[in-house]
Amino acid sequence: MRKTLLSLYLSSVVFSQGLSAGDLPDVNFNPHLASYIKTLSSDAYQGRMPSTVGEAKSIAYIEQRFRSFGLKPGNSNSYLQAVPLVSITATNQPAVRISGHDQSFQYRYGERSMTWTKRVVEHAAVQNSSMVFVGYGIVAPEYGWNDYAGVDVRGKTVVILVNDPGFATGDKNLFNGRAMTYYGRWTYKYEEAARQGAAMALIVHETDAAGYGWKVVSGSWSGAQFDLTSPDNNMGRVAVEGWLSHDAATRIFRAAGSDLKSLKQQALKKPFHPVALGMQASVTIDNALKRSESHNVVGLLPGTAHADEYFIYTAHWDHLGMDPELSGDQIYNGAEDNASGVGGLLSLAERFAAGKRPTRSIVFLAVTLEESGLLGSRYYAEHPIYPLAQTVGGVNIDVMNVHGPSRDVVVVGLGSHELEPMLAKLAQAQGRHLAPEDAPQEGHYFRSDQFSLAKFGVPMIYAHGGPDSVAHGRAWGLQQRKLYLTRRYHQPADEYSDSWDLSGASQDLFLFFRLGLDLANSRSWPNWYAGNAFKRIRDASRSDHD
Repeated sequence: MRKTLLSLYLSSVVFSQGLSAGDLPDVNFNPHLASYIKTLSSDAYQGRMPSTVGEAKSIAYIEQRFRSFGLKPGNSNSYLQAVPLVSITATNQPAVRISGHDQSFQYRYGERSMTWTKRVVEHAAVQNSSMVFVGYGIVAPEYGWNDYAGVDVRGKTVVILVNDPGFATGDKNLFNGRAMTYYGRWTYKYEEAARQGAAMALIVHETDAAGYGWKVVSGSWSGAQFDLTSPDNNMGRVAVEGWLSHDAATRIFRAAGSDLKSLKQQALKKPFHPVALGMQASVTIDNALKRSESHNVVGLLPGTAHADEYFIYTAHWDHLGMDPELSGDQIYNGAEDNASGVGGLLSLAERFAAGKRPTRSIVFLAVTLEESGLLGSRYYAEHPIYPLAQTVGGVNIDVMNVHGPSRDVVVVGLGSHELEPMLAKLAQAQGRHLAPEDAPQEGHYFRSDQFSLAKFGVPMIYAHGGPDSVAHGRAWGLQQRKLYLTRRYHQPADEYSDSWDLSGASQDLFLFFRLGLDLANSRSWPNWYAGNAFKRIRDASRSDHD
């Protein structure tokens, strides 16, 4: 009932400000949108790789645009927020060695194991560390769930299942059913293992539960790994993080006299009791370290009456740069990913700056290093220029619709927080409806920049025009999505095309504009829904502030 009443209240806030159906179908939100995208994705920007000439040109362009709109510098007297980085590259091929129960074997790097360290050190090692199976490795008070109950894992190696029990059972009453919660995300697993004092954390890979195959694991965690620098050089992380292939884990459990399949079934119910495997794990990692710096770009439109409260728009400006080893086109232009999103951000900034200022402030944040693990947005969240407890909510834009108007608005992570009913009413006035993502079990909400702020309690929308094309139908729209993923995503072919129909992007931008405008002119403080992992963080931050 509380959720229903709040939805009605938020809806009344929106429509009390003069919203009508004819107000919303803005199909040419900003005539400069195509120019912004085309410029940022041109060869001159060299694929927008952080800490390169491509970065210098990108941040200079965004800053110049912010200044021309009349936005104030968002970081004191500067439009830039420096993001200090370190790249950590394993110089050896760290194999995982397993022993115990009169057996000894090892898994070669990349084949059945992937390990690394996030600690900023030239040498990391775990030797003869006792292995403990901790189920899904989750401590979730709101679910009454603790996979570490009754066990001390300090100095030990924890073996963890990927995703969460709701995905495995499909039970809608368990966590969030098939839709992944943050507790199912691999990043959470390593964070919780560190809080428990483990020396090494190894996640068991399963393609369905992870949402990607082993080649993604071996490819993503090899080579240079960027991270943020910290005063303690990330010594609060576990010494070694990694993955085991499913067959590798199965062999370890068999050697321990256990069965992975049966133990996984035990892990689906509470109370779960961790299982000491009687096996030891060892790994040695040698690293080369290199420090550098990148930048977020921040513009501010100050509010008139409540300038110390903020609505935030984000989009990542970075992409993959150039690869001189490629034959033919060597530039990853990143037109859709994410020059389109930055073009949308600039369009929103221009529209807001040209109109009547709202009572709350609006922040426009173009972040770096999304492609390297959301590092730019994470840095802002950990070092916020504007208090996150005073940030009422926000929208992240990552890959805009370039195929014309759609009947649906896909909300990634739909069912999370109270911004959604506001967006639903706005979409309804356009003759559209909200729709969930096609694969909620893959946890896409945790893979783009909105997550960095959500993790600190800020309700964030991540939405885009859906596949149900007004002109061509849903099947055609799904085919366009498939073509993008197979032919252009993270490939040099992701280039601007004059054939794009940006009226769909304009349709979405007007939704985002009205959502921010209406909330910035209200006194509402939307929250996460009960049961969401981020609600208690939001409640605590607002309580501390009040």
